[in-house]
Amino acid sequence: MTYRFTVYGKPQPKQRPRFNKYTGATYTPKETRLYETEVKYYFLKEYRRPIKLDGALTVKIDAYFEPPKSTAKAVRERMFSGHIRPAKKPDADNIIKSICDALNGLAYVDDGQIVSVCCRKLYSDVARCEVIITDERG
Repeated sequence: MTYRFTVYGKPQPKQRPRFNKYTGATYTPKETRLYETEVKYYFLKEYRRPIKLDGALTVKIDAYFEPPKSTAKAVRERMFSGHIRPAKKPDADNIIKSICDALNGLAYVDDGQIVSVCCRKLYSDVARCEVIITDERG
């Protein structure tokens, strides 16, 4: 079984936990919490309820970034056709982490079930992440 959904907006990386030196507590940065909430929102908008798959899973993520406004038209066309790719921050592994962590307990029981991951960074005029989750059992 395959599940697909799109998270609109600029792809956000999973940030490192922060440490409060006064209280000694660790916490997740606000930007990460907000993005993980958005991922959950778009998943539930598509599927209406948690699915909680329990087998081996494959996850594919296409992260689309908007090119800089000052980019020449000819260069933009090469970006949109895939000849020029966004080899810049955020790192693909941190994009994967933010999306997979957000889906814990919602799309699957635990992200430890993911046995294969593919993430591509591409350019588009609409920033978004397209996520495909495939149950390995078919």
